[in-house]
Amino acid sequence: YLPSIFMILNWSRLKYICLGILVTLLTVLQVDKSIHLGQQPVVAAVTVESNLNSSPTALVQEGKERYQLGQFTEAIALWQQAAQVFAKNSDFPNQAAVLSNLALAHQQLGQWQQGNESISQSLNLLKGKNGEMLAQALNIQGSLQLAQGETEQALTTWEQATNVYQKLGNQVGVNQSLLNQTQALRVLGLYARARKTLEQINQNLKDQPDSLLKVVSLLNLGDTLRVVGKLDTSVEILQQSQAIAQKLKSQPHISLASLSLGNTAAAQQQPEEAIKYYQQAIDTATSPNTKLQAQLNQLRLFADTKKAAEFQALLPQIQPQIENLPPSRTSIYARVNFVQSLQKAQQKRQIAAPILATAIQQAKSIGDLRAESYALGYLGELYEQNQQWNEAQKLTEQALILAQSSNAAEISYLWQWQLGRVSQATGKPEIAIDAYNQAVKTLANLRKDLVSGNADIQYSFQESIEPIYRELVGLLLEPQKTKKIKNATDINQKNLQKALDLIESLKVAELDNYFGEDCLINQTAKIDQVDKTAAIIYPIILRDRLEIIVSLSNQPLRHYTTNISAIELEKIIREMRSSLRPSLGQKQRQAIAQKAYNLIIQPIDADLANSGIKTLVFVLDGSMKNIPMAALYDGKQYLVEKYSLAQTPGLKLLAPKPIQQKQLKILIGGITESRQGFSALPGVEVEIQGIKSEIPTEVLFNETFTSKDFQRLMRGTPFPVVHLATHGEFSSNADNTFILTWDNRLNVKELGELLQIRDEDSNTPIELLVLSACQTATGDKRAPLGLAGVAVRSGARSTIASLWSVDDNSTSQFMIEFYNQLANSQVTKAEAIRNAQLAILKQPQFQNPYYWAPFILVGNWL
Repeated sequence: YLPSIFMILNWSRLKYICLGILVTLLTVLQVDKSIHLGQQPVVAAVTVESNLNSSPTALVQEGKERYQLGQFTEAIALWQQAAQVFAKNSDFPNQAAVLSNLALAHQQLGQWQQGNESISQSLNLLKGKNGEMLAQALNIQGSLQLAQGETEQALTTWEQATNVYQKLGNQVGVNQSLLNQTQALRVLGLYARARKTLEQINQNLKDQPDSLLKVVSLLNLGDTLRVVGKLDTSVEILQQSQAIAQKLKSQPHISLASLSLGNTAAAQQQPEEAIKYYQQAIDTATSPNTKLQAQLNQLRLFADTKKAAEFQALLPQIQPQIENLPPSRTSIYARVNFVQSLQKAQQKRQIAAPILATAIQQAKSIGDLRAESYALGYLGELYEQNQQWNEAQKLTEQALILAQSSNAAEISYLWQWQLGRVSQATGKPEIAIDAYNQAVKTLANLRKDLVSGNADIQYSFQESIEPIYRELVGLLLEPQKTKKIKNATDINQKNLQKALDLIESLKVAELDNYFGEDCLINQTAKIDQVDKTAAIIYPIILRDRLEIIVSLSNQPLRHYTTNISAIELEKIIREMRSSLRPSLGQKQRQAIAQKAYNLIIQPIDADLANSGIKTLVFVLDGSMKNIPMAALYDGKQYLVEKYSLAQTPGLKLLAPKPIQQKQLKILIGGITESRQGFSALPGVEVEIQGIKSEIPTEVLFNETFTSKDFQRLMRGTPFPVVHLATHGEFSSNADNTFILTWDNRLNVKELGELLQIRDEDSNTPIELLVLSACQTATGDKRAPLGLAGVAVRSGARSTIASLWSVDDNSTSQFMIEFYNQLANSQVTKAEAIRNAQLAILKQPQFQNPYYWAPFILVGNWL
């Protein structure tokens, strides 16, 4: 059983690393055919001739017992004696079996040369002879190859073993070797394929009696589901595995299940729950590796959650174990993980460099280039943090060479990024930009693998991917800042265009990450070919400043810099969001809204006015997505009183197109009653009646608004407008972004499938999707990703939604007025929403932006 290592290293900066316990198929001379999975071997009978002296058989049995006690040196001595006897008696099958045992024992001690020699001798003896034993030996060779970082070779070897078992009709062997294949697939980042294989194994085992093979298969599946972000299902599968292990009284697998449940809890951002599971694994572990693995993961959580006392108490328990680990990929990663925890907690940094130096030597000793690259790269990071720039650069360059020579792109981009940081710190901006560009290029090639990375990817994206784009944008725009150029037309257009392209690519990558798969990407639209009266505004939040790039029709890109830290900017954004509540006084609210206006709009005010702009289209960044641009205040007017407004996740994602001027027909799904724990929405009925009076409408109401009926109507009639007046929530997690039907919750992916279910020969797109009662998840900074996700996934050209749950009365009035405006073919969607907002704003009881500002238009504004 080998938990995923390299993708965890890659994404979470060594969070929750797993030392790994291989599922090995060790052939041992023994009559018993029971299966023992985990650190101990899987045993299989080898026929012993009746006239053979019993001494070698006894040696093999005693060696097995020593092996299971972790006494590998003693096991090797016993098995070597047995092998000599079998060789002397020309008993080549039994000699081959013992040589396979020896190979695995050598592996446990990190004696790679001896292990490789033993398994090679075993395979040579088995050529063309015993098919069953050949398959078992191939499984052991695969485990050796994987442990030495030869992942592709391991996968090929295990595929050969599977083929042998299939020819023999041995389904148990097929399942075992398939299970081994999934180890390699996961290390290679091929999680979808690993998951498919594991599901096949579990289907094969479904009707079989409970066994340790079933336990381990479920453990692997649970871990893989965690890696691809299916966290709730991961918990369910891992609990099944643990329940069977408890039934079979297999203590090693009970502790392994606790360890995996801890990893999933950590990925769910439940640190206290994770720490409890890790402690269970530590307390019950029969394997030193499992115990250390759980301790390392627990140590990292103590560092992350700033539990200093617990960290200090655990540290001396781990350090001696780390120092005594034999060379292997897992021991190298364990050392790196340990150092990362020390760095995180700012503890005992003086021992970090020697630990990493040992890891580098171990990687060299086993010829594992990837592991050596990791250890070198993180040692380079250590020197970078100590501002020892020359050493940092040399080590990082060595790490990058090794990563590239191993075709390890998932490592290469980390060291390209690190070289960029070091070059920037040493005053070499051109070299830094080149290194960052290489990192971005590597990431672009990796995107399909990135979006199916580990379970913590939703959060580690912000740690390991997003900063690269932002830091490169900052570098590209830095020369303009240092030269103090105030005239935007004098700015280097090449750098501005590069910065713009990077931000667009970041938006695509962000949504790829959100969905865990590629989004539909269009070509970037040119604004002058679409709408000559629109301005595209890109605010870019950097660590020490706010950059704004503006694209106007037939004009050079314009660029504006405001020196404000990201922390201070976040504070203003939070204040504005909090101010948009009915209880706050108007004067205080408008003062806060004016602060935000001065940051985002005031620098470009004059240029907008002089360019005849009518519509502002924002590609908002970070937490800016949480505030409505309509409510920005210049001291006299709200922004919506001056311009029509829209948002887009990026022009690559939602390129604008003019609305098809056909008679509008609306499909409405609405719920007024309390349902699935959500409150009633009595204003929905008024809203529906008002819309029906403006535009031809078909309605699914309350109990008729089921997923099945919704699907039926979407398939049968190509409605240009779909209006959903029901509860919903936007979240940073795609699985928790949903709309409510009478009988179900449709998450964003399911909603997208339903909305795109129309017949393929239909030429009528969804022009507009309206979500009139949804809100963003409370306390979730990245919740607006859910709204962007709905906009992209639905296939609708435009989406209208609210940033918060709004008063029933004002909502129904807004929607009725919006459709009244939209029915006028001369009005764009952006103008229609603006006119509806102004109509609400003019009513004394609804002047507070709380009532009219949250409605935003995402996507096509035309």
